[in-house]
Amino acid sequence: MSELKRTPLFPVYKEFGAKTVDFGGWELPVHFSGIKQEHETTRTKAGLFDVSHMGEIAVKGPKSLEFLQKMTTNDVAKLTPNRAQYTMMCYSDGGTVDDFIVYMLGEDDYLLVVNAANTEKDYEWMVKNNDFPEAELTIENVSDQYVQLAVQGPEAEAILQSVTETNLSEIKFFRFVQDVYFSSINDPAIVSRTGYTGEDGFEIYFPAASGVALWHLILEAGKEKGIQPIGLGARDTLRFEANLALYGQELSPEITPIEAGLKFAVKVNKDASFFGKERLKEQAENGLQRKLAGIEMIDKGIPRHGYEIFHGEEKVGFVTSGTQSPTLNKNVGLALIRTDLAEDGTELEVQVRKRRLKAVVVPTPFYKRAK
Repeated sequence: MSELKRTPLFPVYKEFGAKTVDFGGWELPVHFSGIKQEHETTRTKAGLFDVSHMGEIAVKGPKSLEFLQKMTTNDVAKLTPNRAQYTMMCYSDGGTVDDFIVYMLGEDDYLLVVNAANTEKDYEWMVKNNDFPEAELTIENVSDQYVQLAVQGPEAEAILQSVTETNLSEIKFFRFVQDVYFSSINDPAIVSRTGYTGEDGFEIYFPAASGVALWHLILEAGKEKGIQPIGLGARDTLRFEANLALYGQELSPEITPIEAGLKFAVKVNKDASFFGKERLKEQAENGLQRKLAGIEMIDKGIPRHGYEIFHGEEKVGFVTSGTQSPTLNKNVGLALIRTDLAEDGTELEVQVRKRRLKAVVVPTPFYKRAK
Protein backbone atom coordinates (compact mmCIF):
# COMPACT_ATOMS: atom_id res chain seq x y z
CA MET A 1 0.00 0.00 0.00
CA SER A 2 1.41 3.40 -1.00
CA GLU A 3 2.30 5.91 1.70
CA LEU A 4 -0.22 8.69 2.32
CA LYS A 5 0.69 12.16 1.07
CA ARG A 6 1.00 14.97 3.58
CA THR A 7 0.66 18.74 3.22
CA PRO A 8 3.42 21.10 4.45
CA LEU A 9 1.14 21.80 7.45
CA PHE A 10 1.15 18.18 8.65
CA PRO A 11 3.73 18.83 11.41
CA VAL A 12 1.34 21.21 13.23
CA TYR A 13 -1.68 18.86 13.27
CA LYS A 14 -0.58 16.92 16.35
CA GLU A 15 0.08 20.16 18.26
CA PHE A 16 -3.63 21.06 17.91
CA GLY A 17 -4.98 17.57 18.66
CA ALA A 18 -5.92 16.51 15.13
CA LYS A 19 -7.45 13.13 14.37
CA THR A 20 -6.20 12.28 10.87
CA VAL A 21 -7.75 10.04 8.22
CA ASP A 22 -6.97 8.83 4.71
CA PHE A 23 -8.75 11.27 2.39
CA GLY A 24 -8.12 10.42 -1.27
CA GLY A 25 -4.57 9.32 -0.54
CA TRP A 26 -3.81 12.23 1.82
CA GLU A 27 -3.37 12.06 5.59
CA LEU A 28 -5.60 14.94 6.68
CA PRO A 29 -7.37 16.07 9.86
CA VAL A 30 -11.00 14.97 10.07
CA HIS A 31 -11.32 17.11 13.20
CA PHE A 32 -9.31 18.85 15.92
CA SER A 33 -11.82 19.41 18.75
CA GLY A 34 -14.94 17.79 17.27
CA ILE A 35 -16.96 18.21 14.08
CA LYS A 36 -20.06 19.87 15.59
CA GLN A 37 -18.03 22.33 17.64
CA GLU A 38 -15.83 23.23 14.65
CA HIS A 39 -18.93 23.68 12.47
CA GLU A 40 -20.48 26.03 15.05
CA THR A 41 -17.21 27.96 15.44
CA THR A 42 -17.03 28.61 11.70
CA ARG A 43 -20.68 29.71 11.54
CA THR A 44 -20.39 32.09 14.51
CA LYS A 45 -16.71 33.12 14.81
CA ALA A 46 -13.98 31.92 12.43
CA GLY A 47 -12.26 28.75 11.34
CA LEU A 48 -8.81 28.13 9.85
CA PHE A 49 -8.59 25.30 7.32
CA ASP A 50 -5.54 23.65 5.80
CA VAL A 51 -6.64 22.89 2.24
CA SER A 52 -3.15 22.49 0.82
CA HIS A 53 -4.11 19.09 -0.61
CA MET A 54 -6.03 20.93 -3.34
CA GLY A 55 -4.27 20.96 -6.71
CA GLU A 56 -2.94 23.96 -8.64
CA ILE A 57 -2.40 23.88 -12.40
CA ALA A 58 -0.81 26.81 -14.25
CA VAL A 59 -2.01 27.51 -17.80
CA LYS A 60 0.02 30.15 -19.63
CA GLY A 61 0.70 31.46 -23.11
CA PRO A 62 -0.93 33.32 -26.01
CA LYS A 63 -3.38 30.44 -26.60
CA SER A 64 -4.36 29.98 -22.94
CA LEU A 65 -7.76 31.68 -23.26
CA GLU A 66 -8.64 29.75 -26.43
CA PHE A 67 -7.61 26.51 -24.73
CA LEU A 68 -9.56 27.15 -21.53
CA GLN A 69 -12.66 28.09 -23.53
CA LYS A 70 -12.48 24.67 -25.19
CA MET A 71 -11.89 22.83 -21.91
CA THR A 72 -14.34 24.52 -19.51
CA THR A 73 -18.10 25.12 -19.33
CA ASN A 74 -18.05 28.73 -18.13
CA ASP A 75 -17.02 31.73 -20.26
CA VAL A 76 -13.39 32.43 -19.37
CA ALA A 77 -13.43 35.43 -21.75
CA LYS A 78 -15.48 37.27 -19.11
CA LEU A 79 -12.51 37.26 -16.72
CA THR A 80 -10.14 40.17 -16.22
CA PRO A 81 -6.97 40.10 -14.09
CA ASN A 82 -7.62 39.55 -10.37
CA ARG A 83 -10.99 37.94 -10.94
CA ALA A 84 -11.91 34.31 -10.37
CA GLN A 85 -14.56 32.05 -11.89
CA TYR A 86 -16.21 28.78 -10.87
CA THR A 87 -16.38 26.28 -13.72
CA MET A 88 -16.37 22.61 -14.72
CA MET A 89 -14.56 20.41 -17.22
CA CYS A 90 -16.74 17.80 -18.89
CA TYR A 91 -16.42 14.75 -21.08
CA SER A 92 -18.05 14.70 -24.51
CA ASP A 93 -21.21 13.10 -23.04
CA GLY A 94 -21.60 15.93 -20.49
CA GLY A 95 -20.35 13.91 -17.51
CA THR A 96 -18.08 15.87 -15.20
CA VAL A 97 -14.27 15.58 -15.17
CA ASP A 98 -13.99 18.07 -12.28
CA ASP A 99 -15.25 21.36 -10.88
CA PHE A 100 -12.76 24.07 -9.93
CA ILE A 101 -11.91 27.77 -9.79
CA VAL A 102 -9.99 29.64 -12.50
CA TYR A 103 -7.93 32.61 -11.32
CA MET A 104 -6.82 35.08 -13.97
CA LEU A 105 -3.44 36.29 -12.70
CA GLY A 106 -2.69 38.38 -15.79
CA GLU A 107 -2.81 38.45 -19.57
CA ASP A 108 -2.35 34.85 -20.82
CA ASP A 109 -1.72 33.68 -17.24
CA TYR A 110 -4.23 31.52 -15.34
CA LEU A 111 -4.12 29.41 -12.18
CA LEU A 112 -6.62 26.55 -11.88
CA VAL A 113 -7.38 25.30 -8.35
CA VAL A 114 -8.72 21.76 -8.70
CA ASN A 115 -9.93 18.99 -6.41
CA ALA A 116 -7.13 17.06 -4.73
CA ALA A 117 -8.14 13.59 -5.86
CA ASN A 118 -8.54 14.83 -9.44
CA THR A 119 -5.29 16.78 -9.83
CA GLU A 120 -3.43 14.18 -11.91
CA LYS A 121 -6.54 13.26 -13.90
CA ASP A 122 -7.29 16.91 -14.68
CA TYR A 123 -3.70 17.62 -15.67
CA GLU A 124 -3.57 14.57 -17.96
CA TRP A 125 -6.96 15.45 -19.51
CA MET A 126 -5.72 18.94 -20.35
CA VAL A 127 -2.38 17.75 -21.72
CA LYS A 128 -4.14 15.10 -23.82
CA ASN A 129 -6.41 17.75 -25.39
CA ASN A 130 -3.72 20.39 -25.97
CA ASP A 131 -2.97 20.83 -29.68
CA PHE A 132 -0.79 23.93 -29.29
CA PRO A 133 3.03 24.05 -29.37
CA GLU A 134 4.90 24.95 -26.18
CA ALA A 135 5.62 28.47 -27.44
CA GLU A 136 1.86 29.13 -27.48
CA LEU A 137 0.68 27.22 -24.42
CA THR A 138 2.16 25.60 -21.32
CA ILE A 139 0.29 23.49 -18.77
CA GLU A 140 2.11 22.76 -15.51
CA ASN A 141 1.09 21.02 -12.31
CA VAL A 142 2.45 23.44 -9.69
CA SER A 143 0.65 21.94 -6.67
CA ASP A 144 3.81 21.31 -4.67
CA GLN A 145 4.70 25.02 -4.80
CA TYR A 146 1.68 26.13 -2.77
CA VAL A 147 0.02 25.82 0.58
CA GLN A 148 -3.62 26.86 0.66
CA LEU A 149 -5.24 28.12 3.85
CA ALA A 150 -8.87 29.18 4.21
CA VAL A 151 -10.12 31.60 6.87
CA GLN A 152 -13.91 31.40 7.02
CA GLY A 153 -16.62 32.88 9.23
CA PRO A 154 -18.07 36.21 10.42
CA GLU A 155 -14.77 37.24 12.05
CA ALA A 156 -12.57 36.17 9.11
CA GLU A 157 -11.98 39.64 7.69
CA ALA A 158 -11.22 41.27 11.03
CA ILE A 159 -8.74 38.57 11.99
CA LEU A 160 -6.89 38.53 8.67
CA GLN A 161 -6.92 42.34 8.44
CA SER A 162 -5.00 42.52 11.72
CA VAL A 163 -1.96 40.87 10.12
CA THR A 164 -1.82 42.66 6.73
CA GLU A 165 -1.78 46.23 5.45
CA THR A 166 -3.72 45.27 2.30
CA ASN A 167 -7.31 46.57 2.58
CA LEU A 168 -9.26 43.31 2.55
CA SER A 169 -12.65 45.05 2.55
CA GLU A 170 -11.95 46.10 -1.04
CA ILE A 171 -11.75 42.48 -2.20
CA LYS A 172 -15.22 41.58 -3.49
CA PHE A 173 -16.66 38.07 -3.85
CA PHE A 174 -14.71 36.00 -6.40
CA ARG A 175 -12.03 38.71 -6.68
CA PHE A 176 -8.50 38.48 -5.37
CA VAL A 177 -5.34 40.45 -4.73
CA GLN A 178 -1.80 39.35 -5.51
CA ASP A 179 1.40 40.21 -3.62
CA VAL A 180 -0.28 40.45 -0.23
CA TYR A 181 2.20 40.46 2.67
CA PHE A 182 1.53 39.30 6.22
CA SER A 183 3.25 40.44 9.41
CA SER A 184 6.81 39.14 9.80
CA ILE A 185 6.54 36.84 6.74
CA ASN A 186 8.55 37.77 3.65
CA ASP A 187 6.69 35.69 1.04
CA PRO A 188 3.85 37.25 -1.00
CA ALA A 189 0.40 35.64 -1.08
CA ILE A 190 -2.65 35.56 -3.30
CA VAL A 191 -5.71 36.38 -1.16
CA SER A 192 -9.09 35.51 -2.67
CA ARG A 193 -12.60 36.22 -1.34
CA THR A 194 -13.83 32.69 -1.91
CA GLY A 195 -14.63 29.68 0.23
CA TYR A 196 -16.43 26.39 0.64
CA THR A 197 -18.48 26.96 3.78
CA GLY A 198 -21.36 29.32 2.98
CA GLU A 199 -19.70 31.97 5.17
CA ASP A 200 -17.73 35.08 4.27
CA GLY A 201 -14.00 34.52 4.18
CA PHE A 202 -10.79 34.16 2.24
CA GLU A 203 -8.59 31.56 0.62
CA ILE A 204 -4.85 32.20 0.70
CA TYR A 205 -2.32 30.77 -1.77
CA PHE A 206 1.16 30.95 -0.38
CA PRO A 207 4.66 29.52 -0.97
CA ALA A 208 4.85 26.09 0.66
CA ALA A 209 7.93 26.85 2.77
CA SER A 210 6.16 29.55 4.82
CA GLY A 211 2.86 27.75 5.37
CA VAL A 212 3.47 26.76 9.00
CA ALA A 213 4.48 30.34 9.91
CA LEU A 214 1.27 31.72 8.38
CA TRP A 215 -0.85 29.08 10.15
CA HIS A 216 0.55 30.10 13.55
CA LEU A 217 0.28 33.82 12.74
CA ILE A 218 -3.44 33.59 11.88
CA LEU A 219 -4.33 31.45 14.91
CA GLU A 220 -2.50 33.83 17.24
CA ALA A 221 -4.12 36.89 15.62
CA GLY A 222 -7.59 35.38 15.96
CA LYS A 223 -7.27 33.96 19.45
CA GLU A 224 -9.41 36.64 21.14
CA LYS A 225 -12.10 36.30 18.47
CA GLY A 226 -12.33 32.54 19.00
CA ILE A 227 -10.71 31.22 15.82
CA GLN A 228 -10.02 27.47 15.78
CA PRO A 229 -8.38 25.04 13.36
CA ILE A 230 -11.07 23.14 11.45
CA GLY A 231 -10.94 19.65 9.93
CA LEU A 232 -12.48 17.92 6.93
CA GLY A 233 -15.56 16.76 8.83
CA ALA A 234 -16.87 20.26 9.50
CA ARG A 235 -15.72 21.42 6.07
CA ASP A 236 -18.08 18.81 4.61
CA THR A 237 -21.08 19.66 6.82
CA LEU A 238 -20.56 23.38 6.20
CA ARG A 239 -20.40 23.04 2.40
CA PHE A 240 -23.35 20.61 2.46
CA GLU A 241 -25.66 23.01 4.35
CA ALA A 242 -24.78 25.73 1.82
CA ASN A 243 -25.54 23.36 -1.09
CA LEU A 244 -22.00 23.49 -2.50
CA ALA A 245 -21.25 20.50 -4.73
CA LEU A 246 -18.70 17.85 -3.77
CA TYR A 247 -17.02 16.02 -6.63
CA GLY A 248 -17.66 12.30 -6.42
CA GLN A 249 -21.07 12.92 -4.86
CA GLU A 250 -23.06 15.78 -6.48
CA LEU A 251 -20.79 15.70 -9.56
CA SER A 252 -19.17 12.72 -11.28
CA PRO A 253 -18.50 11.28 -14.75
CA GLU A 254 -22.13 10.05 -14.58
CA ILE A 255 -23.65 13.34 -13.35
CA THR A 256 -23.69 16.47 -15.50
CA PRO A 257 -23.39 20.02 -14.11
CA ILE A 258 -26.94 20.78 -15.29
CA GLU A 259 -28.34 17.82 -13.31
CA ALA A 260 -26.36 19.04 -10.29
CA GLY A 261 -28.08 22.45 -10.44
CA LEU A 262 -24.98 24.30 -11.67
CA LYS A 263 -26.45 25.74 -14.87
CA PHE A 264 -25.15 29.21 -13.89
CA ALA A 265 -21.60 27.99 -14.61
CA VAL A 266 -22.46 26.34 -17.95
CA LYS A 267 -22.51 28.87 -20.79
CA VAL A 268 -24.03 26.80 -23.60
CA ASN A 269 -24.36 29.93 -25.76
CA LYS A 270 -20.70 30.98 -25.68
CA ASP A 271 -19.15 30.95 -29.15
CA ALA A 272 -16.43 28.46 -28.30
CA SER A 273 -17.16 24.77 -28.58
CA PHE A 274 -16.33 22.85 -25.40
CA PHE A 275 -16.45 19.23 -24.31
CA GLY A 276 -20.03 18.18 -23.53
CA LYS A 277 -21.57 21.34 -25.01
CA GLU A 278 -24.08 19.52 -27.20
CA ARG A 279 -25.43 17.34 -24.38
CA LEU A 280 -25.47 20.17 -21.85
CA LYS A 281 -27.23 22.49 -24.30
CA GLU A 282 -29.87 19.83 -24.92
CA GLN A 283 -30.40 19.41 -21.15
CA ALA A 284 -30.52 23.16 -20.53
CA GLU A 285 -33.04 23.80 -23.31
CA ASN A 286 -35.21 20.67 -23.24
CA GLY A 287 -35.26 19.81 -19.56
CA LEU A 288 -33.94 16.99 -17.41
CA GLN A 289 -35.01 13.46 -16.58
CA ARG A 290 -33.42 13.81 -13.13
CA LYS A 291 -32.17 16.69 -10.99
CA LEU A 292 -30.67 17.45 -7.60
CA ALA A 293 -33.12 18.25 -4.80
CA GLY A 294 -33.04 18.69 -1.04
CA ILE A 295 -34.78 16.18 1.21
CA GLU A 296 -35.62 16.25 4.91
CA MET A 297 -36.30 13.08 6.86
CA ILE A 298 -39.75 12.68 8.40
CA ASP A 299 -38.91 9.32 10.02
CA LYS A 300 -35.89 8.99 12.26
CA GLY A 301 -32.77 8.22 10.22
CA ILE A 302 -29.94 9.87 8.30
CA PRO A 303 -29.88 9.78 4.47
CA ARG A 304 -26.33 8.71 3.57
CA HIS A 305 -24.48 8.91 0.25
CA GLY A 306 -25.66 6.16 -2.11
CA TYR A 307 -28.91 5.28 -0.32
CA GLU A 308 -31.70 4.52 -2.80
CA ILE A 309 -34.86 6.65 -2.97
CA PHE A 310 -38.33 5.29 -3.76
CA HIS A 311 -41.70 6.71 -4.73
CA GLY A 312 -44.17 3.95 -4.05
CA GLU A 313 -42.45 0.78 -5.27
CA GLU A 314 -40.43 2.58 -7.95
CA LYS A 315 -36.78 3.45 -7.40
CA VAL A 316 -36.53 7.12 -8.46
CA GLY A 317 -33.03 8.19 -7.46
CA PHE A 318 -30.32 8.14 -4.81
CA VAL A 319 -28.80 10.29 -2.07
CA THR A 320 -25.65 12.16 -3.09
CA SER A 321 -24.87 13.66 0.37
CA GLY A 322 -26.62 13.55 3.71
CA THR A 323 -26.06 14.19 7.39
CA GLN A 324 -27.60 15.57 10.55
CA SER A 325 -27.30 19.31 9.91
CA PRO A 326 -25.48 20.85 12.91
CA THR A 327 -27.08 24.25 12.24
CA LEU A 328 -30.66 23.03 11.76
CA ASN A 329 -30.44 19.91 13.93
CA LYS A 330 -32.40 18.04 11.26
CA ASN A 331 -31.55 14.98 9.17
CA VAL A 332 -31.29 16.26 5.60
CA GLY A 333 -29.82 15.20 2.29
CA LEU A 334 -29.19 16.08 -1.31
CA ALA A 335 -30.62 13.59 -3.77
CA LEU A 336 -30.56 13.07 -7.52
CA ILE A 337 -34.17 12.16 -8.30
CA ARG A 338 -36.69 12.04 -11.12
CA THR A 339 -37.43 15.63 -12.14
CA ASP A 340 -41.21 15.40 -11.78
CA LEU A 341 -40.76 14.42 -8.12
CA ALA A 342 -38.34 17.24 -7.26
CA GLU A 343 -41.10 19.68 -6.26
CA ASP A 344 -41.06 20.96 -2.67
CA GLY A 345 -43.46 18.94 -0.51
CA THR A 346 -43.24 15.69 -2.48
CA GLU A 347 -43.08 12.70 -0.14
CA LEU A 348 -40.50 10.00 -0.85
CA GLU A 349 -38.92 7.05 0.93
CA VAL A 350 -35.23 6.47 1.60
CA GLN A 351 -33.90 2.93 1.87
CA VAL A 352 -31.93 2.98 5.13
CA ARG A 353 -30.47 -0.50 5.52
CA LYS A 354 -33.50 -2.84 5.66
CA ARG A 355 -36.16 -0.16 6.18
CA ARG A 356 -37.76 2.48 4.01
CA LEU A 357 -38.08 5.76 5.87
CA LYS A 358 -40.28 8.71 4.93
CA ALA A 359 -38.75 11.95 3.65
CA VAL A 360 -40.01 15.13 1.98
CA VAL A 361 -38.52 17.36 -0.70
CA VAL A 362 -37.48 20.75 0.73
CA PRO A 363 -35.86 23.92 -0.65
CA THR A 364 -32.08 24.36 -0.82
CA PRO A 365 -29.69 25.65 0.33
CA PHE A 366 -30.43 24.38 3.83
CA TYR A 367 -28.45 27.32 5.23
CA LYS A 368 -27.89 30.84 3.92
CA ARG A 369 -25.97 33.38 5.96
CA ALA A 370 -27.52 36.72 6.81
CA LYS A 371 -25.94 39.51 4.75
